[in-house]
Amino acid sequence: MTSRAQQRVDRALAGDRRSLARAITLVEMRSPGVGTALATTTVRRRAGPGAPHVVGITGPPGAGKSTLADRIIEAAVAAQQRVAVVAVDPSSPFSGGAILGDRVRMGRHTGNDLVFIRSLSSRGHLGGLSAASAEVVDLLDAAGFDLVLVETVGVGQSELGVMEVADTVVVVLTPESGDAVQTMKAGLLEIADVFAVNKADRPGADRLVRDLQRSIELNQAKGWQPPVHATSAAEGRGVDALLDETRKHLAWCAGEGLETWRTRRGDALIRLYLDLVGEAARAEARTTLDAGLEEAIRTHRITPHQAAQGKR
Repeated sequence: MTSRAQQRVDRALAGDRRSLARAITLVEMRSPGVGTALATTTVRRRAGPGAPHVVGITGPPGAGKSTLADRIIEAAVAAQQRVAVVAVDPSSPFSGGAILGDRVRMGRHTGNDLVFIRSLSSRGHLGGLSAASAEVVDLLDAAGFDLVLVETVGVGQSELGVMEVADTVVVVLTPESGDAVQTMKAGLLEIADVFAVNKADRPGADRLVRDLQRSIELNQAKGWQPPVHATSAAEGRGVDALLDETRKHLAWCAGEGLETWRTRRGDALIRLYLDLVGEAARAEARTTLDAGLEEAIRTHRITPHQAAQGKR
């Protein structure tokens, strides 16, 4: 008998947008049925890079990531491409749900049949992505989208998960983002495939471009060298050149960089496995938290460490 989750996924893959939205909700809820359905679904990226092109957009808050994503959507629609956006928003501290700020900025595209936009709650996940993001991207892949944009809540040393999910990572900075030394400390030289120095009309933009280019040259990493582009997403300047670089990077992934691409995809699978195991362990631990144990921890009669070791 076909499960409800399988039916939902089947309808989503047949083009039913409401079923697609509900299937994503099932992924977020970690419904075991949807995981099983995805396991038997044809996901094109499992065979190699190409379609869809998954582009991660990350960078510090206020860098203009959502405005840049909006311009990329505009270009994709003009080329008659089907584009999906996964906007990972900060979580509400009360409900755990997404705050939905990014959907507000990209709202002009929501009525377009070529565009699907979905916010996911980060739910405190340290990778800058929702724990469900990789599976949501798989679902959008199977649904036939040509381009998938994954926008993260921010960037930092603990927020590098986007490089495992995306084919191409665009790191968006502004002249106020700090010097290249701080950029290197944040690990951005390791995760960026393309740099966008946004709000390029502001003072210091040219200097940041030069500093980044020097840092990339000194890094002497083998393989793909991240190009640096000045953009003004608000005015649409530099976006076409930036998109050309993302396409060149995808071509590199399909050729010389195939092994690097496969390593990233494998890292994403391992991360998903660890997430699933960790969530199952946390759920199991919660079943042992009876009223007596909870009261003992709250009143300091037993420490959390002692409780975790099974001591009462």
